[in-house]
Amino acid sequence: MSAQLEVKTNQCSVCLKVFSKKSLLTRHLRIHTGERPYQCALCLKDYQQNAHLVNHMRVHTGETPFQCPLCQKGFTRKDGVIKHMVVHTEEKSCESSLSSKDFVCKSYLLQQTIVHGKNKAYQCSECPKTFERKPNLVKHMRIHTREKPFQCSLCLKAFTQNSHLIIHKRLHTGEKPHQCSVCLKGFTQKSHLIKHMNVHTKEKPFQCSECLKDFSDKSSLASHTRIHTGEKPYQCSECQKCFSVSSSLVKHTIRHIGRRPYCCSECGKVFTQKSDLIRHMRVHTGDKPHRCPDCQKDFSDKSSLLKHVKLHQREKSSQISECYNHMETLDS
Repeated sequence: MSAQLEVKTNQCSVCLKVFSKKSLLTRHLRIHTGERPYQCALCLKDYQQNAHLVNHMRVHTGETPFQCPLCQKGFTRKDGVIKHMVVHTEEKSCESSLSSKDFVCKSYLLQQTIVHGKNKAYQCSECPKTFERKPNLVKHMRIHTREKPFQCSLCLKAFTQNSHLIIHKRLHTGEKPHQCSVCLKGFTQKSHLIKHMNVHTKEKPFQCSECLKDFSDKSSLASHTRIHTGEKPYQCSECQKCFSVSSSLVKHTIRHIGRRPYCCSECGKVFTQKSDLIRHMRVHTGDKPHRCPDCQKDFSDKSSLLKHVKLHQREKSSQISECYNHMETLDS
């Protein structure tokens, strides 16, 4: 009875076609309604499915994530690779005698044989790592050569991969394609959205094996673990000083370069770090965001608050000591 009810629930009222899931029915109905809810932010072209929009965006980004395993030619869609594979088949000259279905299936079979055959023919000359495809080896070699062929046209920052450049450009355009379904906050990267969702779920699935402290994401756990191991994998190329987190290395490197990109709009004073500029601006605004929990006195920076709190701690310690001495005098 429940199965019959489910069939009726997921049946198209226009053409009576039945679907196994309600989501599939919703997508199908757009054929009849003409609804296209997914729109490209760049050219405003709209689509019925999000997957079609994702494919379309590659026209603007130039991304070709699907590559031929034999000649490394890139394609925006997977079926483009499958159709292209006939170029490498022995039956190339007999293409006209094959049906469309046989043609695609044969090409796909050849592709799968190569990709899943575990034949790692490309070996790195610097380390023992091997790869199934030449583009993966080329990409890997940049670890050794430190080559960064993809450069931002606005700030000239360079990257080893084109995908990293695409994400970086969103800092300039302000584009945030990944949106939280709960609070509608936008993010430049999908990984940042996934990490953010833990704010709503309060989930902390990653636990430190040493102190059992929980973390919402794997990267935070990895950074924390270095407290126990003492590992400092990020080294300055100028003075060889090491750091446990990459952000500390970036801040340190700026001091070597002498670059001070953050300028105060009030007095023109420049700073190497944005946090220093924020603290400095409080001189002009009078903002004092740090408050003492004991006497409610406000301070412009955290270090001043900490010094002040120690005064309270000394006073409390002194009062306890005086009380203890007084009790000893009464006992004697």
